[in-house]
Amino acid sequence: MLIGVPKEIKNHEYRVGLTPVSVREITTHGHKVIIETGAGDGIGCSDADYIAAGAEIIGTASEIFATAEMVVKVKEPQKVEYEQLRDGQLLFTYLHLAPDADQTAGLVKSGVTAIAYETVTDRNGGLPLLAPMSEVAGRMAPQVGAAALQKANGGRGMLLGGVPGVAPAKVVVIGGGVVGTNAARIAAGMGADVTILDRNIKRLTYLDDLFGPRIKTQYATIDDTEALVYEADMVVGAVLIPGAAAPKLIHRDQLSKMKPGSVIVDVAIDQGGCFETSKATTHADPTYIVDDVVHYCVANMPGAVARTSTFALNNATLPFTLALANKGWKKACQDDPHLAAGLNVHAGQVTYQAVADALGYKHLPLENALS
Repeated sequence: MLIGVPKEIKNHEYRVGLTPVSVREITTHGHKVIIETGAGDGIGCSDADYIAAGAEIIGTASEIFATAEMVVKVKEPQKVEYEQLRDGQLLFTYLHLAPDADQTAGLVKSGVTAIAYETVTDRNGGLPLLAPMSEVAGRMAPQVGAAALQKANGGRGMLLGGVPGVAPAKVVVIGGGVVGTNAARIAAGMGADVTILDRNIKRLTYLDDLFGPRIKTQYATIDDTEALVYEADMVVGAVLIPGAAAPKLIHRDQLSKMKPGSVIVDVAIDQGGCFETSKATTHADPTYIVDDVVHYCVANMPGAVARTSTFALNNATLPFTLALANKGWKKACQDDPHLAAGLNVHAGQVTYQAVADALGYKHLPLENALS
């Protein structure tokens, strides 16, 4: 199979779909890999590194989209990219379609077969291709939130961990999954007063066993969520419904009751965000203020630590990339129902129920797409 990797073009996105290590694995299996020149610069991998691994360097992204049988990326295709996709081509990347009507319409119009990293599952009910970036984003959340709390950046002027004689900042993490667990770990490590909210008692028990007295856990009733958010100095949104738009847990009228200068870090922004006032921002302009509350809503947080993120992501995606290349997408999905769960769009139809429901498309059942 001819596999193409274009350079990412989203604002301050430095990750790349394949590392040289992955390229070598793929070419050893008899496949051909073409890489846009400079695609790996952001992770410290040169064209020469890719050539040594067996790739061919291509001058423009348009050549890759025009010739590759499978396009491997990191972020969802931008307008100029999805307009170049074609019928019968395979796209393997993050998509986050439910809150993105324009991209979904573009993929449907193109006829491409699109498999989304974020909805591939595993036998334990996890999301193995989302987890590495959730770990990164979760660990980044307290860091970026701590910077936003600085007075010069619009925040309350607080040090996350406080100092002797001065209380630390109160951090509330909404959602105890991968993002929330990692956010709580780093925030507690920085000395903050951390509470995790979730509605899964088993998960709360696990988190209590994991962290012990370093953090507090709370069942996420409406009353308790409001009370904690109103007292918080930083709130991390870490709620995920696989493939679907994130639920809006904090509404505009509640925002005005938060402390002036408090900070929201909405890690769920790729799925539309879990605060009513959230809107996607970029690394170039990461924050904005609504009702004196600083919002950090960067939609590709792990792109800021591109080398760590890319290698972590490739560790997870490589087995699936090889399966798709070795067997073709249909046979690979027939053999692996967890990979098949990643199929979101095929031949002009939406194959993922939550996306179809969110955007009003007729749903093509997975078994029909695979038959």
